[in-house]
Amino acid sequence: MVELAPQMDALMDSLIDAARAARLNAHAPYSRFKVGAAILGESGRIFVGANVENAAYPQGQCAESSAIGAMVAAGDRRIRIIVVMGGEPGDALCTPCGGCRQRIREFALPDTPIHVCDAAGLRQSFTLDVLLPQSFGPDNLAF
Repeated sequence: MVELAPQMDALMDSLIDAARAARLNAHAPYSRFKVGAAILGESGRIFVGANVENAAYPQGQCAESSAIGAMVAAGDRRIRIIVVMGGEPGDALCTPCGGCRQRIREFALPDTPIHVCDAAGLRQSFTLDVLLPQSFGPDNLAF
């Protein structure tokens, strides 16, 4: 569990608001399960993404993947913080799927905070290492 320092409150509010706004724009006509994500990049900018479903189910993309793509397209290469928002108050936690955990790992460090929210706000915080222990990442391929 990650504890938030008081000075992070305004930043966390901005990230949660950004994930909430992205979630509202999700394209989820099949599952009706909208997810939004917001990433604080190394530059200090916030990048958002929403899940985008497709009638050919395996062709959809997750909110985290969309946000990572936006971050990379803008030139950032490091995730400092990520917020994932999915579900309604009281639903089970909407943590990143296994594939997204690995995608996050490509651009994050083991101690990178991952904050999981529902429509009402923050539910639980983790580090990447807790969600993807003993992960395989870029450092495994260092030359």
